[in-house]
Amino acid sequence: MASVKPKKHLGQHFLKDENIALKIVDALKNEDNLPVLEIGPGTGVLTKYLIKQEDTQFYALDIDTESIAYLKETYSDNQEQFLFKDYLKYDVPFDRFNVIGNFPYNISSQLFFKIWEDREKVDEVVCMIQKEVADRICASHGNKTYGILSVLLQAFFEINYLFKVPPGVFNPPPKVQSAVIRLKRNNIKQLPCDEKFFKRVVKAGFGKRRKTLRNALKDLNLSDSVAALPEMDKRAEQLSVQEFISLTEKIA
Repeated sequence: MASVKPKKHLGQHFLKDENIALKIVDALKNEDNLPVLEIGPGTGVLTKYLIKQEDTQFYALDIDTESIAYLKETYSDNQEQFLFKDYLKYDVPFDRFNVIGNFPYNISSQLFFKIWEDREKVDEVVCMIQKEVADRICASHGNKTYGILSVLLQAFFEINYLFKVPPGVFNPPPKVQSAVIRLKRNNIKQLPCDEKFFKRVVKAGFGKRRKTLRNALKDLNLSDSVAALPEMDKRAEQLSVQEFISLTEKIA
């Protein structure tokens, strides 16, 4: 039988603790029984539990040909469920779906930006990522770890920090701590502002996070009345998600 070797250039650290794998799978509630996409299945430590959920449409996506070949051989009756695809470039053919996975560490932030782009389709996400990224996504305003992903994701998802995972349960052990978080789509269908412009405002604000918003947002051609707003004396990390939404409305 084929095997899968972790590849540094793909940011792979394969989980080998079955108890943690079960906790991650159990954390995905999938109350509406939506299709589930596993990103980066690797050696299939989560896959073995997900594929047993017979009433659920399940697909695993990976750009590691070795991983896909191994999983197709291991689960020969389910070969069509293992896709050689890059989620970052994948137009998912479902109206709504859930995401699960031990995200490759070198692209975890990119994956969350794609999840944000897919926000109308993504109902729930359970994933293991670097603790640093988990802290950032879950952070509240006023915290130095609060950033672009914090604001963008919290605008559309309820986010829960589930548990930390030590390096020793991986092959190879990463040089960082890991954590599992859960995102659940909230009831906000649409923001009261242009959502693409909202993203632009947030990215611009944190792009120069040490400056006041008046200076950080200069390239957005602010009117004199907007530039004079009291919130423009603050830095990006001081604004709540709702305040960023309100500010975007005022700038537009």
